[in-house]
Amino acid sequence: MRRPKISLKKYFYLTLICALLLIFGFSLKEREIWKTLSPRSSQITTQQQQHQHLHQLQSMDEEHPMATSSTPPPLAATLLPEMADNLVEEPEQTVLEEEESEADRLQEPPAEKAWFFKNGEYYPQPAKTYSNRKARKRHAPRLLPHQDPYSDRIINQLMYVPHNYEEIKSSGKLKTILLYNGLGPWNVKKGRDVFLKAKCPVDTCELTANRDLASTADLILYKDHYIPTGIRRPSNSKQVSMLYYLECPYHTQNVKVPDAINWTATYRRDSTIVAPYEKWQYYDTKVQQQEQDINYSVNKTKKVAWFVSNCGARNGRLHMPMNYKNISSTADKCFEILDNDYKFYLAFENSNCKDYITEKFFVNALNRRVLPIVMGARPEDYEVSAPRRSYIHVDEFSSPKELAEYLRILDHDDELYNSYFKWKGTGEFINTYYWCRVCATLHNEEQLRKPRWYTDLNDWWRGPGVCTTRSWRNFKARKDVISDSSDD
Repeated sequence: MRRPKISLKKYFYLTLICALLLIFGFSLKEREIWKTLSPRSSQITTQQQQHQHLHQLQSMDEEHPMATSSTPPPLAATLLPEMADNLVEEPEQTVLEEEESEADRLQEPPAEKAWFFKNGEYYPQPAKTYSNRKARKRHAPRLLPHQDPYSDRIINQLMYVPHNYEEIKSSGKLKTILLYNGLGPWNVKKGRDVFLKAKCPVDTCELTANRDLASTADLILYKDHYIPTGIRRPSNSKQVSMLYYLECPYHTQNVKVPDAINWTATYRRDSTIVAPYEKWQYYDTKVQQQEQDINYSVNKTKKVAWFVSNCGARNGRLHMPMNYKNISSTADKCFEILDNDYKFYLAFENSNCKDYITEKFFVNALNRRVLPIVMGARPEDYEVSAPRRSYIHVDEFSSPKELAEYLRILDHDDELYNSYFKWKGTGEFINTYYWCRVCATLHNEEQLRKPRWYTDLNDWWRGPGVCTTRSWRNFKARKDVISDSSDD
């Protein structure tokens, strides 16, 4: 019997109907699968959000999308022991998954402030251990400059506790720090007093001024005003030689043995132990601005205040005409007058050097209700050290005249002027606990086994590009920017 023929048109419609039925069936099946996986998916999303939040708290040198809030966010602990786990994103073998449990990955941070904040109560836990070499490398604490060259690593050091710290405490063994210049210049006592009083997370260190212990001390610390000429690299490869500088290169001496130092402690962000004049820390790096209920310009009748303590500045700050009336260059009145009478404060440093930002800016200006105009460090240094939109840098303008014109605009525009104070309440200036960080970093045994030395400390500290006697805007690095023959 001959089968009936199906026309091409009917065949097309039949195929189309079958295809639609298949698509509909697959959609139903996919929806059922999605429902069964949704709890797990939400967990993954939560984990990703936690990772992003923790990573942002470490990356203070990166820009973040800013949110505006009428009230500060909850004061969560800004850095946790797990934070170091999220700092490096590298492809990882499946074996690394066995190193971390599901509970570890989804653990939420405690809703309390870290110990270095005012009234902070959260203390870090010992670092995790990893048997796999790749895992150890990935999760290594980023405490030293070569591990995180774009950060000051202060928070990392404050929140670091070695994985075997309980064993260290039980053994009673202490790290010995020899203060080569004596205890007096540091205003500290012999022993563990400074570490115990500060309630350091890692306090198993002791201070001494006994130079007879130079061969066995874990760290020898030299202060800027006296550096011996006969120092050499120690025979003990784990011993650390650290140099501390408080002032800028113009006011510090050359090191006669420039390759015998492997740690530094200065205000520079690329120092081993960064010792800034102040350290600003946000409660939440995603909220760096918030509305204020104060008009910071109200009843202010004077414009620019300037308190000068050193008339021998090297950056020409005294030769910068502002062409602006009501500039006060005397300190006859207390700084409190800034809050009530003045709109602007000239926070001009005496030297234009990399990262050199002193109390003129942090204390005299930001702790007041006044808008600082800054000169000293590079514009990018202020960006990573100061609260967002809290100052005006002179190098943002092509001339003093242009700057003066902008100040006049601010003087007549309260809304624009007040926009420079929206950072207030989003964070605080924290105690950086210098000695706590020295002690904690000294317990990072993995790094002590791989010492790094400055090949020429003088070049690092005062070489081309570090300081300039002119504006950073027109800066050209010169070998003679700083010389020992320059007048002090």
